[in-house]
Amino acid sequence: MAHLHSHDGPTSVEELNRHRKALRIMVVVLIPLAIWTLAGLIAFWPGNVSSHIRTDLSLYSVPGVTYPTARITTVTQVSCEGMVGSTPGVADQNCANIGAQLTEGPEKGQTVEVPLNNAVFSSGTKVGQKVKLLRLPVDGQPATYQFADFERTTPLIVLTLLFAVAVVAVARWRGLASLIGLGFAGFILVKFMFPALVAGSNPVLIGLVGSSAIMFVVLYAAHGFSARTTTALLGTLFGLILSAVLGWGATKWAHLTGASSEDDLVLAATAPDLRLTSVVICGIIVAGLGVLNDVTITQASAVWELADSDPDQQKLFSRAMRIGRDHIASTVYTIAFATAGAVLPVLLLIVIYNRPLFEVIQTEMFASEIIRTVVGSIGLVLAVPLTTAIGVAVVRASGGRAGMASLLRKPRPAGDGPSDAEAATPAEAPERKQRRKKRDFDDFDDFSDLRDPSDDSAPRKGSPRL
Repeated sequence: MAHLHSHDGPTSVEELNRHRKALRIMVVVLIPLAIWTLAGLIAFWPGNVSSHIRTDLSLYSVPGVTYPTARITTVTQVSCEGMVGSTPGVADQNCANIGAQLTEGPEKGQTVEVPLNNAVFSSGTKVGQKVKLLRLPVDGQPATYQFADFERTTPLIVLTLLFAVAVVAVARWRGLASLIGLGFAGFILVKFMFPALVAGSNPVLIGLVGSSAIMFVVLYAAHGFSARTTTALLGTLFGLILSAVLGWGATKWAHLTGASSEDDLVLAATAPDLRLTSVVICGIIVAGLGVLNDVTITQASAVWELADSDPDQQKLFSRAMRIGRDHIASTVYTIAFATAGAVLPVLLLIVIYNRPLFEVIQTEMFASEIIRTVVGSIGLVLAVPLTTAIGVAVVRASGGRAGMASLLRKPRPAGDGPSDAEAATPAEAPERKQRRKKRDFDDFDDFSDLRDPSDDSAPRKGSPRL
């Protein structure tokens, strides 16, 4: 995969000046988008959505229902005949009744017996495992218990901590910043986008506003405030708009209802103001966030790296696109395989159904996943030339390298010391070249793009002395 995530800043005064001018140009475009995003968050913030949810239609939302933890003390194998969740007429299936001692709740310390169907029992149920039970209170009678799930608190915490440690250990401050950005993304999804959809808000606006807010924070937190990051942010925002329009049009054109499973029907019943098509449209927008971010950062880095290293910018777009094409080729596989892994149980039904393949993939269950993948791929593929074009346009608008160098170079009186070319002896040339190419991946962004190029009081590390 042709990643080019370079984070070294400008290495000369003319490059620094061009980066600062490019930032000014792009900030003029970003300010209205940031105001629109903030206004959207304020206008569509859902608040309390309890009035949009019916609690009398789902067992999980009945008042008084709790999920206490219990430890399995006994496992008794029984026949699956007549048990809920088992296939009728199949004689070789084994189910179980387990005794589970409650470790919390009103009946703490008591042992209750709950049944397990074949799918759960055959997964490896053993004495000593912790499970989550569903406690359903009954007026005038003892509460009833059902198996809900296995208790997974410890594995989730340990794996999350390992992930965080690995990211920080390898990426250091940038890794820590990316984790903070990821936490902010989760906050926007849970506190803004999900409740707003339940309240019946427009899915395209909610998807765009929420995703834009996430990208503003995530990109600058992970990559620092620089011309490269701002170029990538512009490409990402325009790519999100493109994905939203394509997602809305594809959902309408293919007549996707969003009702492809029993859970979707329960969702529609318990949240009457939620349109299931909204879930499909917003899902298409959110699904492409991560890969779109990766693509735009790569292309922005490619454009600025090429612009800073080669004074001839006549073929800047075509050279950057050669890198982008390699990235597109590998990213298409990434999206396809990630989707296949996420919906593997659904894809396995292709083998189960005794129908022609073309008929099967036209059903809502399969068509929605295919369209989500294809639309997301179209959006990220088009984001590559879009980000490249933005970067090239800003580079040229901020002044070419050779042009800026000539403007900044002071005229030297005749006979007043050696020229720049003469000043660099053959022994010093390799050292200067090495300093110019050196990249510092350890330091967090030092906001060097915003420094005044005329300030020589504190020379930057890696910059040539003037």
